[in-house]
Amino acid sequence: MDAIKLAIFDVAGTIVQDRGEVLRAFSTALEKHGIAHTTAELKEWKGASKQEVIRHFVRRRAKPEASESAVAAVYGDFRRELERHYRDNGVLPIPGAAETFARLHEHGILLATTSGFYREISELILELSGWHDVFSARISSSDVLAGRPAPYMIFRAMETAGVTSVREVINVGDTPLDLQAGTNAGVREVVGVLTGLHGRERLQQEPHTALLDSVAELPCWMEGLRSDGRNSATAGHAQQCARHTG
Repeated sequence: MDAIKLAIFDVAGTIVQDRGEVLRAFSTALEKHGIAHTTAELKEWKGASKQEVIRHFVRRRAKPEASESAVAAVYGDFRRELERHYRDNGVLPIPGAAETFARLHEHGILLATTSGFYREISELILELSGWHDVFSARISSSDVLAGRPAPYMIFRAMETAGVTSVREVINVGDTPLDLQAGTNAGVREVVGVLTGLHGRERLQQEPHTALLDSVAELPCWMEGLRSDGRNSATAGHAQQCARHTG
């Protein structure tokens, strides 16, 4: 079986903590323009292209052909609110993420990020975290024609990193859309983590290889892949990884 050559990570909720800043920025921008929404609806859009999210809610309130200028006005307010938050408050890494990156690098595995954020904000987050140069590819929704659940960001990360086979790729994320994108891309491993806003019950509804408590468990779980050739991500092995990472 092909060895894993590339590990692709979502950003907010997967490698940096999601403190609700994205949902708050959405709500602030939508409320400013009188656009109805609920928190539950916004949660289901977590991981999507942020501009696509805004377009959905704007056009739902008005008409499907609502002008792009209306979308741009709400999106501009969203961007200003979110960028202000990150510049004022910084980011908090998921505990164990840096150690995971180091261990994967030790095994010759390339790393990449994909994000529903536009490039400026995803680059800002990686700079604030000190991880800008850790990744061989840093792909944002603004780099492709369609964000998640489309697989295009994954394919762009593979292209940038120089990996040609989806059988050599693992995709890791905290949202249903992350799991859907990994499945649509046909990558070898589709791994969900429980450090975002979605619980185990919701993520279990999507096709996946494994659900881990966090990226801190990933190296241990991948050791199982190397040791028996096909770790089925059993509950027992996940629990063993959890104990190992403590």
